[in-house]
Amino acid sequence: MELSFSRSNDEIDLLINRLFELSGGIHHPKIIREMVLSSLKLGQEIDYLADLKLVNRTLREMRYTAKVFGPYRHKKKVTIFGSARTAPHEEMYQKCLRFSHLLAEKGYMIITGGGPGIMQAGNEGAGSENSFAVNIRLPFEQAPNPVMFRNPRLITYKYFFNRKVAFVKEADAVVVFPGGFGTLDEAMEVFTLVQTGKTSPKPLILIDDADGYWEQFFEFVKESLLVKGFISGEDFSIFTITKDEHEAAQVIETFYRVYHSMRFIDHKLVIRLNKKLTPEQIATLEDEFSELIKNNDHIICCGVFPEEMDEPDLADLARICMHFDHHHYGLLLAFIHRINTF
Repeated sequence: MELSFSRSNDEIDLLINRLFELSGGIHHPKIIREMVLSSLKLGQEIDYLADLKLVNRTLREMRYTAKVFGPYRHKKKVTIFGSARTAPHEEMYQKCLRFSHLLAEKGYMIITGGGPGIMQAGNEGAGSENSFAVNIRLPFEQAPNPVMFRNPRLITYKYFFNRKVAFVKEADAVVVFPGGFGTLDEAMEVFTLVQTGKTSPKPLILIDDADGYWEQFFEFVKESLLVKGFISGEDFSIFTITKDEHEAAQVIETFYRVYHSMRFIDHKLVIRLNKKLTPEQIATLEDEFSELIKNNDHIICCGVFPEEMDEPDLADLARICMHFDHHHYGLLLAFIHRINTF
C-alpha cells in the first residue's frame, strides 16, 4: 500500500487513531501521525539497515533531548564552548569559572559539552543544579566531568549533529573560549546558522585570552574573508570579542533589554518586545535600517497573531512587524542592538 501524508490511508489511519487512543496523552496528534507515517514509509522504502539505525537513533536522541530540556523552557540558557584540554590552573579555566558563576547568579542556566576543560569550568562555576551537559561518545577525552556525572540533565549522544542541535536550539546566547578543531567547528556552525537565519538571533561572544586567540581570528576574517568578498561588513554584527567576563555577561543582558524574541508569520517578521516603541523610535529604525525592509514596506506596531497562540505566555508582549529582506541577517543583529538602546 502506498502511504500518503495528505490523503486518506483508509484502514492505516484508523489503526493509527486506535493506537493514539490506546496510548493516551498524545499531544499534537497531527504531527505525531506524520511521524508514524514517516516510520512506516521508511520501512517500505529503505532496506539498508545502517540507514534505518541512524534515523532511529536520531529520533530517540532528539526525543530525550526535548524531554530533558522541556521543564526549563522558560529559563534563559547560555551555551559555552571551549577546549577540553584547558587545565584548572590556567587563566581561561578560571575566567570561565567566574563567568558561569556570574551568569548563574543572574538566573541563567549553563549548557556545556559535559567533558573536561572549559566544559567542566562552565558546569563548575554555575553549579550542577544550574547546568546541562550534552556529552558525546568518543574513544578519548569526553567522559562526563565530575560536576555532571549522573546528573539528570546529562545527555550523551552518539551523533554530533544531534548534539549541535541541542547546543544552539536551547541557547539564548553562545559563548566561545579558545579551543581546537571541535571548538572552531562549533563556533563556525553558530556563525553560519545566524548568518543564514537558520537559528534565532542571539549573542555570540568570543572570550579572548592574553595572546589574542580571537583577535588573530578577527584579523583573518577581515583580511581573507571580507576583502575577498566572501562575507559582508554587516556580518561583523554577528559576534563580539572581549577579554572581560563581566562585559560578556553584560552583552547578553543588554541583548534582551528591550528585544524579546522573533517569529516569521505569513512572510512577515514579527519582533516581540519587552516594551512598546514610540512612533519616533520606529521612524528612526526605518531611517537607519531601510535595507532590512523589503518592497518599500514600513515597520508597524502590531498585536498578537493567531499563529502565536501556541505561545500563550508571550501574548502580552509588544510587537513590531515588517516584510524582511532575508539577505540581511547580519544587519538584523545590528537592528536588534539599536532597539535595545531605546
